[in-house]
Amino acid sequence: MTSPTPRTTASLTPRPTTTAIAAAVDEPPARFLDLVAAEWIKVRSLRSTPWVVVLVVLVVTVVAAGRALADYNNFPSYSALAQREHSFSLGDSFPAEGYLTLMLAAVAVGAIATVSEYGSGLIRTTTVAVPARGAVVLAKAVVQVVMWTVVGSVVALCSFFAAQAVLSGRDAAIPIGDPDALRAIAASALLAPVCALVGLGLGVLIRHSATTVVAGSFVLLLLPVFFSSRKPLSAAFANGMVRNAWQRLATIYGAPAEAYNGATVSGSWTVYVLWPLVALVLALVVVRRRDV
Repeated sequence: MTSPTPRTTASLTPRPTTTAIAAAVDEPPARFLDLVAAEWIKVRSLRSTPWVVVLVVLVVTVVAAGRALADYNNFPSYSALAQREHSFSLGDSFPAEGYLTLMLAAVAVGAIATVSEYGSGLIRTTTVAVPARGAVVLAKAVVQVVMWTVVGSVVALCSFFAAQAVLSGRDAAIPIGDPDALRAIAASALLAPVCALVGLGLGVLIRHSATTVVAGSFVLLLLPVFFSSRKPLSAAFANGMVRNAWQRLATIYGAPAEAYNGATVSGSWTVYVLWPLVALVLALVVVRRRDV
């Protein structure tokens, strides 16, 4: 009886598969621009994002036109000084009712950009693919800043031109080259990314959708109401709120500085810088120390 041919060691050794070979090759680290592109895809894939943007643009523009129309109709009853100076014109272009809607939308979308990943569990996949969690947060911040700066600019220009087009019928329009008008447009355009970064930072800290949106709305929209302008310390805290800083920058036209409780233009711009900076720094610190 013929004995079976013994197998050689080489024949017993399994051949490496294509998958094993691919896994053995070290993947290059993700570039920051790749992270930004990935975060943009996430934001763009949300069906609610374009609807929110369109709704905000329409609401702010319609409210501004409505405010201007009210002054247009009441213009004959104004005093000769009010008709000549028409200090109401700039405020009509940037009504608080409309821009509070913009603030709410920006803080909500900024929060959802982070919180939605924690709720769905996608954040685990993200951190496995990109262990550098800080880079992921920064990529989210870049997307929010770019997107909401564009949206804020569109909103500011639409509300400005809509109101001034109505007031031009009474010869009470302000040219866009006016220094106060330029500052108001810039402040209103940058209000959106400031609020979005605050929402993003709160999202990293809280990680719960409803709680984050409520917290962001309270801090940005409601908290300034609790500070009195009659007491110096309370007025100082009020001047440090984003909402009050925007009003200081956007609604002045020939008004004295005393009318704004000591708030200055430079101080208001500083508020614009500090709020998103603090929110982003806290998010970077927390995301590196917490488990997903």
